[in-house]
Amino acid sequence: MTSEAPQSTVPTSSVPELGSSHQPGILEPYGVDPELLALPDPPRRERTLTVGLLAMTLGACCLMSMALRTDVAYALSSPAALEVGDLRETSLSSVPDNRFVRGHAVLGAVGAIRFERPFETNSYRVSPVAGRRDLWVEVAIPAGEESGRYVPPTSFAGRLVVFDHAGLRHRGLAKAIEAATGDGVAPGARLLVDGEAPSLASWVVALLAVFVAFATWNAFAIARLLGRAR
Repeated sequence: MTSEAPQSTVPTSSVPELGSSHQPGILEPYGVDPELLALPDPPRRERTLTVGLLAMTLGACCLMSMALRTDVAYALSSPAALEVGDLRETSLSSVPDNRFVRGHAVLGAVGAIRFERPFETNSYRVSPVAGRRDLWVEVAIPAGEESGRYVPPTSFAGRLVVFDHAGLRHRGLAKAIEAATGDGVAPGARLLVDGEAPSLASWVVALLAVFVAFATWNAFAIARLLGRAR
């Protein structure tokens, strides 16, 4: 006797045939799903513009951080003033740059200039130490006291720094002196900012932290956007 093979119990209607028409959501054996082809292209232009804007912001934050480096270094320096004595006789080569110092001197009237800052009531006067062109002193003058009878102080305590490293608040000061007097400051000349102690510059550290945080966030965002594009 011969026995017949058992018949399959799986309904034939549930198994798709290769020659059947395309069913949505199922990839064809030798083709691409038309629904995927119908999807819009990724927004390349918008992504490029976003990456460019983030890169510009990142660059600006890095530049500002570099510009604040000497101010931050001064804010973190020793709060004890370095005694330098008579500023007219002091050898600048023996005094560290960007330090809190204390000294005394008579300021010269020739070559002094006065300037103001936005949103501040005080005015400022920058004068050379009498008998020197390589050492200048900036003093703050309270509002209403600037007149022909003004007598500058003779003792000072503040930040001693090279003009080129004086920071954003003194940007262009050397050129302003040259324009007003017709005689520029000596190369490597220093500026003593009276009244500017390291503790008063602590806000610069907070500002630097903000720029570093923005730069880090922008770099992370650029990395994610470029990673998705691959």
